[in-house]
Amino acid sequence: MLIIPVKEGENIDRALKRYRSKHKKTKLMQNLRSNQHFTKKSVQRREEIAKAVYKEEYKRLQEE
Repeated sequence: MLIIPVKEGENIDRALKRYRSKHKKTKLMQNLRSNQHFTKKSVQRREEIAKAVYKEEYKRLQEE
C-alpha cells in the first residue's frame, strides 16, 4: 500500500502528482498485468534481449 503524507496547507494536486509518480515507480500495474498469464522463461529472455538490442540501436542512432 502506498502512503502519501499530505502536509498542512499542501495543494491536493501536488499530493496527487506525488502519488502518481510513486505508483509508477513501484511498477504495480506492470506486475499485475504481467501476472495475468504465464510466460515461459525462454520467451521472457528472448523479449529482454530484443528490448536490449532496440535500446542499444536507439542510443547508437542518437549519438550520430
